[in-house]
Amino acid sequence: MKPFAQKMNELTPEMVELVDRVIDAHDGDATQLVGILLDLEAAVERHYIPEPAAYYLAERLEIHPTQVYDVITFYSALHDKPRAKYTLQVCDSAPCRVKDSDALCETLKRLLNLEIGEVTYDGRFSIEKVPCFGACDVSPAVRVNGVVYGHLDSEERIIDMLQQLD
Repeated sequence: MKPFAQKMNELTPEMVELVDRVIDAHDGDATQLVGILLDLEAAVERHYIPEPAAYYLAERLEIHPTQVYDVITFYSALHDKPRAKYTLQVCDSAPCRVKDSDALCETLKRLLNLEIGEVTYDGRFSIEKVPCFGACDVSPAVRVNGVVYGHLDSEERIIDMLQQLD
């Protein structure tokens, strides 16, 4: 890891403003660290916690940076590496597989020319299989950055959904 001072030098004014805004929304309460990190990750375009932001967050909350990284590495919903702008989450539960979520996943892989866990060359898309996200009534479905797109039972509908993300 880089020295603390160097990490702080890499912090942009925009990131400082974003971190400050998220912390203020949580009343500067370090006991809300998970919520703060989730909100921060959601606000960063590539959906991750940049290292300089993590260190600045620790300084602002008056906690050790290892506490921040303990939380980031413990929760699978948090990431410390850049992700795709649009992570296509496909439900991997039994009810959705019955409704052919596997075919949806295969179509996405073919259309985007990537495998599960990969990111497209331009950083726009990745595909993940995830546990149930409560969209059984509209499956096969994809959740993208918290928004559910359902009834994706044809290539035409899948293409329409992808075009909406442009």
